Amino acid sequence: MRLSDIKNGLTGEQKEKELGIWKEKGYEMPAFDIQAVREKTRKDPTWIHFGAGNIFRAFPAAVLQEALDQGRYDRGVIVAEGFDDEIIDKAYRPYDDLSLLVVLQSDGSIRKKVIASVTESLKADRTFAEDWSRLVQIFTAPSLQMVSFTITEKGYGVSPADLEKGLQPDLIMGKVTALLLERFRAGAYPLTLQSMDNCSHNGDKVRQAVRAYAERWAGQGMVPQAFLAYVQDEAKIACPWSMIDKITPRPDAKVQEILKADGFEDRETIVTEKKTYTAPFVNAEETQYLVIEDKYTNGRPPLELGGVLYTDRETVDKVERMKVCTCLNPLHTAMSIFGCLLGYDLISAEMKDEDIRGLITKIGYIEAMPVVTDPGVLNPKDFIGAVLERRLPNPFMPDAPQRIATDTSQKLPIRFGETIKGYMEKGLDLDELVLIPLVLAGYARYLKGIDDEGNGFEPSPDPLLKELRQMVSGLEIKEEAQDFSCLERLYTRKDIFGVDLYAVGLGTRIEAMVSELYAGKGAVRRTLHKYVESR
Repeated sequence: MRLSDIKNGLTGEQKEKELGIWKEKGYEMPAFDIQAVREKTRKDPTWIHFGAGNIFRAFPAAVLQEALDQGRYDRGVIVAEGFDDEIIDKAYRPYDDLSLLVVLQSDGSIRKKVIASVTESLKADRTFAEDWSRLVQIFTAPSLQMVSFTITEKGYGVSPADLEKGLQPDLIMGKVTALLLERFRAGAYPLTLQSMDNCSHNGDKVRQAVRAYAERWAGQGMVPQAFLAYVQDEAKIACPWSMIDKITPRPDAKVQEILKADGFEDRETIVTEKKTYTAPFVNAEETQYLVIEDKYTNGRPPLELGGVLYTDRETVDKVERMKVCTCLNPLHTAMSIFGCLLGYDLISAEMKDEDIRGLITKIGYIEAMPVVTDPGVLNPKDFIGAVLERRLPNPFMPDAPQRIATDTSQKLPIRFGETIKGYMEKGLDLDELVLIPLVLAGYARYLKGIDDEGNGFEPSPDPLLKELRQMVSGLEIKEEAQDFSCLERLYTRKDIFGVDLYAVGLGTRIEAMVSELYAGKGAVRRTLHKYVESR
């Protein structure tokens, strides 16, 4: 069984017979005429996506397939890659742009679905003249409605050196701006630039990058001022916000073994020179959310048919705050700190630990819920329920507390500081907070780099790690009394915790918890159990 065996046009009795073996083995096949969709898309494209990585195939492309399978849309998506050309050469074109989505379900089972919504794959690089010519053709098509991105937050960067390269920049947002110039020259047609990256107010990052190039070019007389006005006109070029949430790990060995047993041959991991890990298949968690500001200037594909939620900007912002400040990210950070201290290397394994599970369950449902931002379109309690019951316990997900602990000092002010501020703004009693202070106390023990068995470990990378570790360098893991006054330097840092924890009345209590966590071997487990049980 190979993806190349799937011929275009999945219709008719003969085709059903040819593909019967796939269905017998539980593979969900496209329910639309692939060739017809490809021809329509080539002639009148509506959507091009930049970023050919795993998240694209597992989420946006799969969402579009839902609309195609329902027979309620007739155009596919074209993908372009501007960072790692090898992805196109090794993971797309050898398989006729088809891929296999393997959905990793929390009960240990999987779903297997052939994704055929991608109609073309292109390299966003002028070095490949034919591909670049096709990109120009796509961008100048009046039918084009949306240009979307999953290029990571760094992909929206603009460097002075790239701005100096004029109309032939190397960075992806510079290339997109150059392609917008082609669209302007062809008729100044409207278009929406839609970030689908997991970063706050992502549409603003797109807008700022495009305008930076346009302003430089117009200022130096390389393009008419009318082009700058075109990209600045939000009735012409819109950049909506979105919130995306889905995990797509690297190709998993357990999945590869399952596919091997099926006789599916396109299962080898591909590692490019730029260290991109991909494959002809994508494994991804079952839970997913994509909430988008419905601000489109030239229409859009009907992605709501695949579960995308369209709403206004304020609601997108509320969904993001709900996730980041209450329902997911704080739970991750709490697990990462105590997971490292208790010797875990898998998040799913931590969920079998009653103390850790109790910690995050009570943080979410009891301590953070009184100040949660309720966006209306997603229920916060349901969101947390999915996190606790389906996402974190998923045995297929190879996520580790050590990875999540990266840059913790940069995450704490949002993930916990905002909840503390929320209590203060609403006049709630901060004495009701027990487990959130415990997590902040756990951070001081984590910084020491000694686990609960007395073994050393290397804390995850963090821009402030060296400075913060120095603050606890005088503390020892021992039962004897010691001076914890050094902690005042740490817990007064508003840049790390969002507030001065002593000034708001939590510092002394956290300091006492730290003393318990440092009280010799096994102190982390004893202290964690004590406070989780008491809550």
